[in-house]
Amino acid sequence: QVQLVESGGGLVQPGGSLGLSCAASGSIFSIRAMGWYRQAPGKQRELVAAITRGGTIDYADSVKGRFTISRDNAKNTGYLQMNSLKPEDTAVYYCNADLHVRGGIINHWGQGTQVTVSS
Repeated sequence: QVQLVESGGGLVQPGGSLGLSCAASGSIFSIRAMGWYRQAPGKQRELVAAITRGGTIDYADSVKGRFTISRDNAKNTGYLQMNSLKPEDTAVYYCNADLHVRGGIINHWGQGTQVTVSS
């Protein structure tokens, strides 16, 4: 069974940093494009950052200059480094990826990890 397992969320003070990881497991050949999304209470899920397998990156305007997305193709793992965190960054963060599996490409979501920015 294919899974995307996220880790690294938690509570941090404004101005602090957190790093998230998203590891793919199961019978996959590779990760194609992957992205990080977030959903705050009462709001729609939004794209935070995305990265292709070749390394092309895109960020939401609200996180440019503060967040960094990266990936390790050999480990089938993606990362989101979040610096200078603000209270408005508080949300559940989800990993999403296009996975190359036997039979083709499937889109998969992680279970989500809570990030809370508060003093």
